[in-house]
Amino acid sequence: MAVRRAEFKVGVSERTYRAVRGAAHLLTALYWRPEIEGAEHVPAEGPVIVAPVHRSFIDFLVAAQVTRRKLYYMAKDDLWRSERFGRFLESVGAFPVNRDGADRVAIERSQAVLERGDALILFPEGTRRAGPVIEDLHEGAAFLAARTGAPIVPVGIGGTAEAMPKGSKWVRPVKVHVVVGEALSAPERSARGRVPRHQVHALTEQLRLELQRLYDEAQARAGR
Repeated sequence: MAVRRAEFKVGVSERTYRAVRGAAHLLTALYWRPEIEGAEHVPAEGPVIVAPVHRSFIDFLVAAQVTRRKLYYMAKDDLWRSERFGRFLESVGAFPVNRDGADRVAIERSQAVLERGDALILFPEGTRRAGPVIEDLHEGAAFLAARTGAPIVPVGIGGTAEAMPKGSKWVRPVKVHVVVGEALSAPERSARGRVPRHQVHALTEQLRLELQRLYDEAQARAGR
């Protein structure tokens, strides 16, 4: 059953969220010592899609350092196998997504977050990848930008692949560097209120090129 956007609410307790966010910030600061460039590119208010590269499980912790705003994000639905852990994730702004195909419920929930004027973290690669090349992206970020008018802020993260690569169960205390790019504007709607598909494709490719540039820069700054 589809979730109607007007009915969707993420059950975030402000007290719980701030406590977990503070603990995560402290852990990240002590263990990976991230240096953040360009944080001013994240709008202080209004809807925004924060779109980082994804090379490690810890990327969601590092990406959260680019703004003080409350953040919402998708997480793979496997994490909800534990009901208790699932409730905890929801308390800090997460909601599940099925990555095997187009998850309409997750898209509706993402749209609800943006239509409320909040910030959404969305990994446009869809899953953790390996290697220095940003390959084809999912079009979810551009699609949501087209639907809501939210800008997309690309984020390059360097060093996390060495801290905890895909498949690793161990975390290393390595130096991490983050470069936040300028916001990419949502495509303009036609006179009939629609966004042509080719504009969604074009924005996705623009995002891919910008993520590659930022990732290369972040890796270089991190000494990788």
